[in-house]
Amino acid sequence: MRRFGRTLVTAALAVAVVGGSAGWASGDSQAAVTGPPPGTAAWRADIAAGRSLPDPATATPHEVAAFFAGLNDTARRELVRSHPLVVGNLEGAPLPLRYEANRIAVTGTGEARYASLAAPDRQILAFDPRGRGQVAEVFGDLEHARHVSVIVPGSDNDAATHDARRKPATGPAGMARALREATGGSTAVVAWIGYTTPVGVGLDAADGRLARAGAARLARFTAGLDAVGAPDPVLFCHSYGSVVCGLAARHTDAGDIVALGSPGMRADTAAALHTGARVWAARGPSDWIADVPNVEFAGIGHGADPTSAAFGARRVPAADVQGHTGYFTPGTQSLAAFAAIAKGEAR
Repeated sequence: MRRFGRTLVTAALAVAVVGGSAGWASGDSQAAVTGPPPGTAAWRADIAAGRSLPDPATATPHEVAAFFAGLNDTARRELVRSHPLVVGNLEGAPLPLRYEANRIAVTGTGEARYASLAAPDRQILAFDPRGRGQVAEVFGDLEHARHVSVIVPGSDNDAATHDARRKPATGPAGMARALREATGGSTAVVAWIGYTTPVGVGLDAADGRLARAGAARLARFTAGLDAVGAPDPVLFCHSYGSVVCGLAARHTDAGDIVALGSPGMRADTAAALHTGARVWAARGPSDWIADVPNVEFAGIGHGADPTSAAFGARRVPAADVQGHTGYFTPGTQSLAAFAAIAKGEAR
């Protein structure tokens, strides 16, 4: 009974502490955005070259890729003009078409908070304005890259804030730019905010509801990369994003999964993730995530510490990392190790 009481106290503490990059703030419950994007009904009612269009809810990314391969350039561009939100979020569609479609979709919202995403030099691979907004942005040449990395961030990130002004090399876009620069520009990096993240610290950050929804979307996203011929990605999963990656691990073709500043991955061991990917973990000495109890009780908390010896992940050196968001800071041991992993050079 005494042990049960301690577990309850620890679980309650997890609710109070677990969170993301925003720090010690109370959180608001978020409704997970799931399913195909707005405009899907009109898309399904349309045809191209006398053929029905693939259902965004049921067609696999490889089926989508095969469909577009059978269209001429005129038919493809007509679909972009008529259905930008669908094409821009359709895993398996050609990358240049998705960039073009999302530029149209962003502009079409008329919302100032998204305006910068429509700039000609931005490569927006996904954009969904529902809720707080979701986005995936590519840094580098994803079509021809020999190596691809995906940044999966944690709490307090959305389409409007993923590239907000912050400390350098923090935030999803900042992390992506820092990683690409550290690899000498040889790796394409995607900042993926393709799920509804928790806001602040609260029950959303302490349970797995949003992570489960995000995991399904991450698995489909990586299948989309495979469908267009991209190499198996490396997933860099920060904070609550590591919970998403843990739940998605068995459903992706990632070559490496890196958990950094992680509250847990909803697994007791790396082997329990049931993935063929190599699993890595990093935690800096001043990262407050170390204060989060590594428990899972009645759905609250995210389980074992990925940096513990018992978990069995490969350790990433992080002795010079400052705080919870400093893992991609230029000059750190962690960023150098991340670059080696991203280029396939780490052993």
